[in-house]
Amino acid sequence: MSDLKIHCKSRLSFRYDTGMAVIPKTVKAYRIFDEEGRAAGRFVDLRPDELDPGELTVRVAYSSVNYKDALAATGGKIIRRFPCVGGIDLAGTVVASSSPAYQAGEQVLATCCGLGENVDGGYAQLCRFPAAWATPLPAGLDAFEAMALGTAGLTAAFALERMERLGLRPSAGPVLVTGATGGVGSLAVDILSGAGYRVTALTGKAPEADYLRRLGAAEVLDRGSLDFSRVKPLDKAVWAGAVDNLGGNVLSWLLSRMRPGGTAASIGLAASPSFQATVMPFILRGVSLLGIDSLLLSPGDRARLWGRLGGELKPRHLREIAAEVPFAELPGVFARMLDSRVRGRTVVRIS
Repeated sequence: MSDLKIHCKSRLSFRYDTGMAVIPKTVKAYRIFDEEGRAAGRFVDLRPDELDPGELTVRVAYSSVNYKDALAATGGKIIRRFPCVGGIDLAGTVVASSSPAYQAGEQVLATCCGLGENVDGGYAQLCRFPAAWATPLPAGLDAFEAMALGTAGLTAAFALERMERLGLRPSAGPVLVTGATGGVGSLAVDILSGAGYRVTALTGKAPEADYLRRLGAAEVLDRGSLDFSRVKPLDKAVWAGAVDNLGGNVLSWLLSRMRPGGTAASIGLAASPSFQATVMPFILRGVSLLGIDSLLLSPGDRARLWGRLGGELKPRHLREIAAEVPFAELPGVFARMLDSRVRGRTVVRIS
């Protein structure tokens, strides 16, 4: 780095000179505060020394908006300490490192690990965090694509990998994806269909059927046309696999319709955190219900899965799935997401 000199005239500028980075005096951040017992977020200017400590200081290029981010910014019980910069995902460039694992100038990403919950997250022009939380940006992905995937894509890939460990293969039969127009749902449809699976997409947004077919869904089911109020202990065996983002009665229904030896991955609770079921699918059909939490991945497993997402599992329609918004428009995304008015993924251009 001793001979590398980079000069940039933007407000957030960095110069690498004899290995030292010139850090700006202030950075723009979207910080969430506890105001009379209620979470409230707003843009602020922070000095870099006001950010949390860590081995890596990263200039954030892109972040994203997950359901958890929207909850955190609007009063959901997500943030564990206030004030806190939001954003559980980020991708950018290392500008300072005290870890031998990374050098200034390297591109990295980070997802979950407490970012945006109990540690300042990706909604800031600079973020500082432990080196163990970073993953080198994998070959096959740029920073925008990494955030088009984000926690949602990592979770979808983790679900597929765990189901395949239990024997799921395209030849086993069709796979159901519920909440299919959401972030995880859209990516799961694309990843599964690209891997050779026949995908059925279940959605409450019938006008989005063509969108789901473009992502690779062979069949689209309108949730409004189905009766989930009376779920049989065992129904017609249809699905070899399922990725469920809803919980509630939908999860009860799909479990009753799993094929013998089928696997269902529980990822979300957009409909309800509760569901009712009998043991019949498990003891008479050998169905497996998997809980998926990408936060539990080790750094090595995280890096390996990101490598797959940049390679054979890379979705083919990321630019259609992900909408890009400038940093200034971030607050408006939260309410739309909680009202189910957002399709696919939202990527935030930070700097």
